[in-house]
Amino acid sequence: MLGTLNGALEVRGISLPPEAIRAEVEGVNEIRERVPVLTRVEVRYSLTIPPGKRDVVDRALATHQEKCPTARSLAGAVDVRWTADIREGVA
Repeated sequence: MLGTLNGALEVRGISLPPEAIRAEVEGVNEIRERVPVLTRVEVRYSLTIPPGKRDVVDRALATHQEKCPTARSLAGAVDVRWTADIREGVA
């Protein structure tokens, strides 16, 4: 999802250096019929964006999951959730 988000930002004219965009991802397993099954993926983004670009970044975030091949592949089987910590400034 990070790659899809980064691409969505670049299409909108926002190119972030690697230190300005990162994601922490956690998978949550549940035991079903004595078998561990991945049921949820939680993505936490940390972004440092150029001043005055928050609205553009918010629009990219709003649509990136539906454009992500991995998230689309997991749809219906694994709940994919994301949050974003966004700061304006220099990375």
